[in-house]
Amino acid sequence: MNLLANTKIDFLSKANAALYFTLGLVALCTFSFFNKGLNLGIDFTGGTLVELGFEQPADLKFVRDRLEKSGYAGASAQIFGSPREVLIRLPTQLEANSSDVSARILAALPNTDMRRVEFVGPQVGSELTEDGFLALLYAFGGILLYVMLRFTFKFAIGAVVAIIHDVIVTVGMFSLIGLEFDLTVLAAVLAVIGYSLNDTIVVYDRIRENFRSYRNKSSRDIINLSINQTLSRTLVTSGTTLFVVFALFSLGGELIHGFATALMVGIVIGTYSSIFVASTSLVFLGVNSVDLMPIVKDGEDLDNRP
Repeated sequence: MNLLANTKIDFLSKANAALYFTLGLVALCTFSFFNKGLNLGIDFTGGTLVELGFEQPADLKFVRDRLEKSGYAGASAQIFGSPREVLIRLPTQLEANSSDVSARILAALPNTDMRRVEFVGPQVGSELTEDGFLALLYAFGGILLYVMLRFTFKFAIGAVVAIIHDVIVTVGMFSLIGLEFDLTVLAAVLAVIGYSLNDTIVVYDRIRENFRSYRNKSSRDIINLSINQTLSRTLVTSGTTLFVVFALFSLGGELIHGFATALMVGIVIGTYSSIFVASTSLVFLGVNSVDLMPIVKDGEDLDNRP
């Protein structure tokens, strides 16, 4: 038996409290982003990736200490694949080449196997930053157009506001915590956009159906009813997805911690926004049954007469 099948929670009675919470959270994340910034990975800043193989499980603290003593201040090391494989990220080095980097690291960490050395130049990092920003803009524009064509302009505004909220909070959390933001995290942010949009569309579909079915109910009652009717689906979908992402976070290794963390934050925030941002924004925008009535073309009623 589904315990959430007949819920009658008055979500919109908490709209003002949710609005203050949302604005406060967005303000905090925005302040952190502009004041503290993001801990950008070498995908965006440029630098060097070095993969090493060890004979025994690697001691990351020892690896970091040896790298720092060899002049690679700010280098990071993490397990890559197995406990015997380590991925080292070095900041941009002037006048560096693969042979110099290999020789210095092998001298600092003897009895290791150099698997690969890859350089990411500052110019490439700058281009990736610009491309990532453009990808977000294109996603917002596509969502606005899609929802506007499927529903109405007011629904499109509500969906875009909710997704912008999700992106700001997800990225802002990385700024607050100081976790590294790289291309895998950017991919997770784009995945969150799709997940949040899908969740919002499900609620919007039910709102549209109920507006056309219940002509005597107020907009607030219809939106409340629609959220309650889709609540079971929303929570079950979010819960099962979170379970899988948590498994990735716990068992997937340090290399995808950022990716999994962004997804976990985004799923929770996306579920919240589909209820308290996307749906309640329709009330503030004044959506009513007239906005969702099918458009009757001139003369269409005459053509349908016997």
